[in-house]
Amino acid sequence: VQLQASGGGLAQAGGSLRLSCAASKLTFSSYAMGWFRQAPGQEREFVAAISRSGCSTHYADSVKGRFTISRDNAKNTVYLQLNSLKPEDTAVYYCAADFAYRSGSNYYSSNWADYDHWGQGTLVTVSS
Repeated sequence: VQLQASGGGLAQAGGSLRLSCAASKLTFSSYAMGWFRQAPGQEREFVAAISRSGCSTHYADSVKGRFTISRDNAKNTVYLQLNSLKPEDTAVYYCAADFAYRSGSNYYSSNWADYDHWGQGTLVTVSS
């Protein structure tokens, strides 16, 4: 299984970025997907999750209304649109895959321990 995250970079406060995570060597539609982030010196935290159908999404309170998670099962890719960025959004962002074939199509998880596979991370830096 490979998860390749991209799209990170430097943005100004109030700006936008779009992260992508391309998955390979897995049946993508069998996995719920999530994004997590980790800032220097801090613990990994949940950002957003999407069910394997794409019909259900869930966000951390800190990003609700600013970030949008989506997926394209035909392209084996999950996205995270980051709008209205703040300096506190600066972190390495990781995508992760949670094998959910036996769960409902609207299942998702905000618990990092539920995820089976992780990408390498992409750095987002927001300047004030």
